[in-house]
Amino acid sequence: MQTGLEGKPWYAGLAIGAAFGLAIVGLAYWQVITPLNEQIASQESRLEQLQKKIVEGRAAKQQLPQFREQVRTLELELDKLLRILPARKNTADLLRRVRGLAEQGDFGFRQFTPGNFVDREFYSEWPIRINLAGTYHNLALFFDRISRLSRIINIENLSIQAQPSGNETILANFTAKTFVYKDTDTDGDAAAQ
Repeated sequence: MQTGLEGKPWYAGLAIGAAFGLAIVGLAYWQVITPLNEQIASQESRLEQLQKKIVEGRAAKQQLPQFREQVRTLELELDKLLRILPARKNTADLLRRVRGLAEQGDFGFRQFTPGNFVDREFYSEWPIRINLAGTYHNLALFFDRISRLSRIINIENLSIQAQPSGNETILANFTAKTFVYKDTDTDGDAAAQ
């Protein structure tokens, strides 16, 4: 029988070598392989998340034309609403329209005095004092035509006085109150006009 360096059998050296080799493999596994496995698991998890985002992105891409159509529809709706509740007071246009309505109704324009803005939550009230002379029937037609404008105009504080002479049988005093949308982007524009 052969003996090792210290008088032990050869298989004892083999066992010590195998144990030492297993210790080195175990240490290498613990120091190298385990962190690599954790890194691989982390990267696989990240890959899974990115693949989910890709699927969501592709689904969103397929819905993009629908979203663009919704945006276009909403922009048209906003445009329509801004005609009803404009973001600027636009005095010249309003005066031209009201004057045109008064001329259609055969009225004598006596007064058109824009007042000061009264701020509310998301809009401002804009009272305009108007004084007209004409006939009662024409006054009713004038109010009907004002109600058909795209812009909201309320008639308040109406007083009518009889005029005994000429074609103008009444004198009508009232406040036409219109509204201006308060937008942070256009507040400076509205104040400047």
